[in-house]
Amino acid sequence: MAFQGKKLINDPNGGGSGHEPAQAGFVGEGMLTAAICGDVFAAPTVDSILAGIRAVTGPKGCLLIVTNYTGDRLNFGMAAEQAKSEGYNIETVIVGDDCALPPPRGIAGRRGLAGTILVHKVAGAAAAAGLSLAAVAAEAKRASEMVGTMGVALSVCTLPGQVTSDRLGPGKMELGLGIHGEPGADVADLQPVDVIVSHVLKQILSPETNYVPITRGSRVVLMINGLGSTPLMELMIASGKAVPKLQLEHGLAVDRVYTGSFMTSLDMAGFSISIMKTDQAILQLLDAPTRAPAWPVGVDGSHPPAKIPVPLPPARSTKSDEALGRPLQLNQGGQILEAAIEAAANAVIDLRDSLNEWDSKAGDGDCGSTMYKGAAATLEDMTNYPLNDAAETVNEIGSSIGRVMGGTSGIMYKIFCKAAYAQLKASTQSDFTAKRWAEALEAAISAVSKYGGASAGYRTLLDALIPASVVLKERLDAGDDPVTAVLLSSEAALAGAESTQHMQAQAGRSTYISGEILASVPDPGAMAAAAWYRAAALAVKDKYQPS
Repeated sequence: MAFQGKKLINDPNGGGSGHEPAQAGFVGEGMLTAAICGDVFAAPTVDSILAGIRAVTGPKGCLLIVTNYTGDRLNFGMAAEQAKSEGYNIETVIVGDDCALPPPRGIAGRRGLAGTILVHKVAGAAAAAGLSLAAVAAEAKRASEMVGTMGVALSVCTLPGQVTSDRLGPGKMELGLGIHGEPGADVADLQPVDVIVSHVLKQILSPETNYVPITRGSRVVLMINGLGSTPLMELMIASGKAVPKLQLEHGLAVDRVYTGSFMTSLDMAGFSISIMKTDQAILQLLDAPTRAPAWPVGVDGSHPPAKIPVPLPPARSTKSDEALGRPLQLNQGGQILEAAIEAAANAVIDLRDSLNEWDSKAGDGDCGSTMYKGAAATLEDMTNYPLNDAAETVNEIGSSIGRVMGGTSGIMYKIFCKAAYAQLKASTQSDFTAKRWAEALEAAISAVSKYGGASAGYRTLLDALIPASVVLKERLDAGDDPVTAVLLSSEAALAGAESTQHMQAQAGRSTYISGEILASVPDPGAMAAAAWYRAAALAVKDKYQPS
């Protein structure tokens, strides 16, 4: 970085391209004055570095921040010496924040990784505050000694014009890799993200290597950096795992969390974790305003509060907790309801893969996974359902579903259960007859149609439930016994769901899919509804007519 009174120039990561937004994305008031880019994964030439120094260096001098790679050190070193001979005041800080490899025995040292971005910010803010070149260099050097980084990759990056390496086999991940496609410290089987995060944090904070002077009670900032192809959602998941582990397992106070793609490796899938020991002085520099477009905080340097109080939810019911719990003894209605709920939930669980497969063609591919969450939560919570009270049980099912099911399906089923509950509670009768269940089903369908906007023929779950409701009411009015009426209505639900294969979607994401593709699969939401309805009907039959 070079000073023009208070400005900087830098080529982090040795200037090689392929790490965007590093380094050009961090050029701006309050951070870097310029970034010098070489070819992909190659240090910039000495002439390029000199051109950058000459272009932006003012009377106060120039600080070069260089990531620790041999080519970068040599080229920047040569450029620095040439610039000094021309009368420029030059300082250099080498950043090596890699914590993946054992302490080096040779001269190569630790590689420079994403922690360099934090060093840029500290140095840039110090320069913007008007400190001398020596003082800014000292701040940058101190910051570089406080930060450690380690990366994890699920794929190898693809260099332009080359075939992607098959170094990583299926189901494998690479630990401690660099950012130029070089092999990591180890190859391991894929693990859940919390296991990966735990391993990386322990490696960075290891007292044996003592790469960073961080001990229990220290204050730190955390950076979760995407390596190129990792969605922000997955980076946020890694952040969510890392923060409590740092707090509870390592006894650290996490003052800031930066999540995003800051220093990438082309199209590599994976992330790195950087941890920097901090104090109030470093925090002020990190929080100082900057106009660098890739820095994750607004121009005024403002941060949201680290913790926001969340009010407790209201009580789930006006009834006492004892009344809402599972009865000590189930009456006949409770036994039938329990069997029906269990059968319905298991039917949805068994259908998960098929639902996902159908939804991958007709939607976003997660219908089965979403329905599975609701079914699994229902089974888990059923031990606390007031099964002798059908209305309250339906309400509790809605609460279970609403707690875990996201997207449109979750809210629709919660509306469904809430409307059915209201209808069941509205009756003055104490027993829950088949007619009352039919009225509750009709009310639930009306509510879903009202708020969701769909009706029969729209290629939704209603194309299973509406035929079921119609047949159930018709058969009961005709005098059929309840079990027969429920079974016939479940057959209508299945037929209605299967008929969606011949419908053009008029609701949901399926409306964006061509009719030709939709004709190859039924609507997964309708098939899920038919499955749980049919399973519940068969369970009722078995309870009334045991074999």
